[in-house]
Amino acid sequence: MSMAIPDLQDVVAEIADEMRQRVDRGDVATYIPELARVDPGHFGIAVIDAEGHVATGGDADTPFSIQSISKVFTLTLALGLAGDRLWQRVGREPSGSRFNSIVQLESERGIPRNPFINAGAIAVTDLILSGHQPREALGEILRFLQFLADDTTIQIDKAVAASEQRTGFRNAALANYMKSYGVLDNPVDFTLGVYFHHCAISMSCRQLATAGRFLAHLGRNPSTGFSVVTPERARRINAVMLTCGHYDGSGEFAYRVGLPGKSGVGGGIIAIAPGKASIAVWSPGLDESGNSHLGRIALEALAKRLNLSIFGS
Repeated sequence: MSMAIPDLQDVVAEIADEMRQRVDRGDVATYIPELARVDPGHFGIAVIDAEGHVATGGDADTPFSIQSISKVFTLTLALGLAGDRLWQRVGREPSGSRFNSIVQLESERGIPRNPFINAGAIAVTDLILSGHQPREALGEILRFLQFLADDTTIQIDKAVAASEQRTGFRNAALANYMKSYGVLDNPVDFTLGVYFHHCAISMSCRQLATAGRFLAHLGRNPSTGFSVVTPERARRINAVMLTCGHYDGSGEFAYRVGLPGKSGVGGGIIAIAPGKASIAVWSPGLDESGNSHLGRIALEALAKRLNLSIFGS
């Protein structure tokens, strides 16, 4: 029986107000020049409960670069294409290393540790690309997000994509290394092009929370009844999000927030409260692990006040 969350809008407004007043905001990502220009003063939050009630606060309708949050949706697409064969080319263990580390890749013969670190997401993108032109593969990813969010206005931020392509030497190194082990099937430039562009998709908290609803409700959107993935697959995607969704900060996020989540260096985080809610927060300032500083604090407060942690109250 799906339930509305009592006091949802009040709690969300309260948290947005608290975050607006904080001075500790973390540092914006500087290694992608376009992201370095984003104002760290932003904070947005959107929560959608099982009944479809939407509660928002702050800059919930301001689009931002979703970056690695796109990896949740490319993983979902790749599992749809390849099923469990996907796990032959990418693992599902936490990495404990930086999101763009090459050291682990070397010791593990080119097989990335999980689909959410950069190397793993590049391998997933390569699978989606197989049999397509880059433009077609990218169109498929974008349309999937537009469909999930029920919003055809969602676009790729071309300036961010170009910025990533100009400066993405570390990602090119990861891709070439995997190519040398036969983990990638397509030309490295094609795979990287699609990868940089799907990371540069721009969405608001409201759009992201809507797109993530299927993961909170056993693979289906409760408002439309449309099934995106099987209940088992939804559970498994959530499991990988819980253990690997925040790079080397994943344990800390699970400990403090207690929800499956996925961060991006644009400052966004999507979080899933199974059976209860889909949540998106955005604050561009990051912590040492590359995760939104205020985003995590806000999610911890939300989970506590609404008793959302999957580990109980």
